[in-house]
Amino acid sequence: MSETANVCDIIIFGGHGDLSLRKLIPALYHLCSDGYLAAPSRIIATSREETSREEHVALVREKLQLFLKSDCFIEEKWEAFEKKLEVVTLDLGIDESYEALANMLGEFPERERVNYLSTAPSFFGPICKALGHWGLITPQSRVVLEKPIGRDLVSSQAINDEVSRYFEEQAIFRIDHYLGKDTVQNIIAMRFSNMLFMPLWNGQDIDHIQITAAESVGLEGRHSYYEDYGAFRDMIQNHLMQLLCLVAMEPPCSLDADSIRDEKVKVLRSLRPFTPDDVREKTVRGRYKAGVIDAQKVPGYLEEGVSSDSNTETFAAVRVDVDNWRWKGVPFYLRTGKRMSKRYTEIVVQFKEVPYQIFANKGRCISPNRLVIMLQPEESIKLKIMTKTPGLSEQMHLQEMALDLNIPENAPRTPEAYERLLLDVIRNNATLFMRRDEVEAAWKWADPILSEWEAGAVPLKNYAAGSDGPSSSIAMIERDGRSWYEEL
Repeated sequence: MSETANVCDIIIFGGHGDLSLRKLIPALYHLCSDGYLAAPSRIIATSREETSREEHVALVREKLQLFLKSDCFIEEKWEAFEKKLEVVTLDLGIDESYEALANMLGEFPERERVNYLSTAPSFFGPICKALGHWGLITPQSRVVLEKPIGRDLVSSQAINDEVSRYFEEQAIFRIDHYLGKDTVQNIIAMRFSNMLFMPLWNGQDIDHIQITAAESVGLEGRHSYYEDYGAFRDMIQNHLMQLLCLVAMEPPCSLDADSIRDEKVKVLRSLRPFTPDDVREKTVRGRYKAGVIDAQKVPGYLEEGVSSDSNTETFAAVRVDVDNWRWKGVPFYLRTGKRMSKRYTEIVVQFKEVPYQIFANKGRCISPNRLVIMLQPEESIKLKIMTKTPGLSEQMHLQEMALDLNIPENAPRTPEAYERLLLDVIRNNATLFMRRDEVEAAWKWADPILSEWEAGAVPLKNYAAGSDGPSSSIAMIERDGRSWYEEL
């Protein structure tokens, strides 16, 4: 067993939901297999439907075999994991229905508890209230909140106020699964442990930074959720803004949770506020229409059961400026969209061009250096530099080559994001989770953009499914003399 194995009860509210069965349970299976959960620990799923333990165990086994890689499901490991599984039936919004959970947790009142709220935000307050009513919140209890935490600053504050009535701030873990990826954490390692990058990480040497999160899928049954939130709230206000903070923040004084989060909050407070004119000039909204992806015809957004008068964006792009000494004059371009040409998430740090060209290079442009950080579908880091083309020509010609900074192929299995994050909750390490002031600072920046959008200041632009978004997003960045990065 691992030296860091912990005994705890993990309660997953919404335990039979898609997130739980697709991500949380597989992550806990890996943690158990790798020795990070002590044998007495329990994983308690809540279900609104009456479910026996035998039915629950059968469902978990079926889903693990579906969502795990084939070589990861091992009978011996499963037998150890199965012993931890429990299920209780309760209605999330009715205090009285929590009695069975109270009885189960009462068997080990001193045990650490992780309450994972894998539910709609409207249930966050009622669940915490019921836990308080039954005396299930102990000094060793923690609560995990899934996004979205509100639709704007006011609703976010209301949700946080409800939860804070029952849990202290240090016991509240607001999760963003992007921050659990090894490559995202590598941004901190790369920036602050390599003298190569430290003196170049500023507006004198970096021209601009792009952050893209593209999906090739459509709604996948999330019609009601997506109609309420749209691409900007779903991705830019949280996921992409977190990536921006890690790229832009100053060196923390240490790696403890508050030192890192203090620096991220400083970045969010340095974001240039948007005026109505800025919203019109520096933001783009789009919605996909029918098109072709992977040689298959796919329907448009309005053809997927959405109301014809919908005003929800499936694509969003924005130019962000960070007004501080390090980043003055360096634009950050953020974009996200559904039904794009391919699925990928990447950060591109483009350095400035050399001040004077001495190479003929057959008339071709010499590409600026770029650091390309890929988060998905595969995690990788590449530094694009110019090198001499092999040959005996009289004039020296250049070509772009990539220094590959990836983990070797024969390295051990890279943990999934939720494995890291769940283990950090169990360890009570909040470094990779959002603090309340961080969430509210992001909403304070986003609200003026969303208000202008809802007032009709920026019309929806159609783009074909399978493309890279509306042409207006290309125009937005090219007005600044730049282009979206494309891997050749």
